[in-house]
Amino acid sequence: MYVASVRPSERVKGRVPGTVVALGAVSLLTDVSAEMVTAFMPVYLLFTLNMGYAQFGVLDGLYTGATAVLRLVGGHLSDRTHRHKAVAAVGYGLSAVTKLIFPLVGASAFGIGATMAADRAGKGLRTAPRDALISLATPPDRLGAAFGLHRGMDTVGALLGPLMTFLLMYWVGTVAGPVFVVSACFAVVGLIVLVAFVRENPRPATAGPRPSVRAGVALLRERGYRRLAVGSAVLGLATLSDAFVFILVQKATGAPLHLLPLLPLGTALVFLVAAAPVGRLADRIGRWPVFLGGHVLLLGVYVLLLAAGTGYVGVGVALSLHGLFYAATDGVLSARVSAVVPESLRASGLAVVQTGQAVARLVSSVGFGFLLQFAAFGTAVYAAIGSLLVAVVVAWRLNAERRAG
Repeated sequence: MYVASVRPSERVKGRVPGTVVALGAVSLLTDVSAEMVTAFMPVYLLFTLNMGYAQFGVLDGLYTGATAVLRLVGGHLSDRTHRHKAVAAVGYGLSAVTKLIFPLVGASAFGIGATMAADRAGKGLRTAPRDALISLATPPDRLGAAFGLHRGMDTVGALLGPLMTFLLMYWVGTVAGPVFVVSACFAVVGLIVLVAFVRENPRPATAGPRPSVRAGVALLRERGYRRLAVGSAVLGLATLSDAFVFILVQKATGAPLHLLPLLPLGTALVFLVAAAPVGRLADRIGRWPVFLGGHVLLLGVYVLLLAAGTGYVGVGVALSLHGLFYAATDGVLSARVSAVVPESLRASGLAVVQTGQAVARLVSSVGFGFLLQFAAFGTAVYAAIGSLLVAVVVAWRLNAERRAG
């Protein structure tokens, strides 16, 4: 049985289309796979392979930023061919294959980096087509709710992934093979669900210019879209990767090292609870204000890092704010961008903004890794706080006249 994309005449008031639910299930399974690796990597690279923070920052930057170019490719191909699902499936498949390559590269930093880049390239290829499928199936006034539901289901996977990594480490230690094999199994099942249960509407989008590279670039000439793209990229430059946030929270609070793989669970649990209601809130009061407010919450996380030795209370507060940050930003930005991009260029428009964020976060990870390696802990945290504060002010000024939406 297939879950078909919902045509306008079939949309039921107040409900999220079945396409969104089906894609949420795909993302749930895929995120179990991805978050197993994300939770395992800091322990494996820093404490098993004894890499320095600078090396870790470079690899983490690759993991975060390797999506950049292929986001544009995936967005353009899916708009040009009207085959959003097929392009997304290639991306999901590439990520699944890399999980089986990880154990083969051993302790080689080059091999690990290349495999991480390939894994994230798969994510880059699939993200814009997947978000385009969601936005094209959903009425404009419910985009925040739809992306919130999707990200909430995705977060169930983010909860289960670190938990499975923790259990595997408890049973077999920091052996890489079992983690990556189990991760690959979940990725393959997610790909099967996509192929078997998601069907996109084959009718080409008619609203907007004909898809082309030139038309995609021309979106940046539109003042509102350009400000969204620049504002989100500026904020990305000052956003630490999840891996660094969890490492810093563990160091600042004095939490036991063996709990490090479990810290993503706190963020994911809050994200799961808050994603849908925050998405609905963004539909009502405006998506950009909510997105910007999420980064103010992230600023609170950074400030808490200066309160050393706060123990489990500090861990709980920091992870709660981190989860609310994701609830207010992850799907909300996609909903905001979808509202200003024509249907025919929906994936391309999403890809340009997502690419800007990916490149910015790559720079952030590499730069902060070197800073943490060669500067005092407090100095690095103060730098993160100052950078994010400046970025929030710049993004607010860029979109100061932003109307609700």
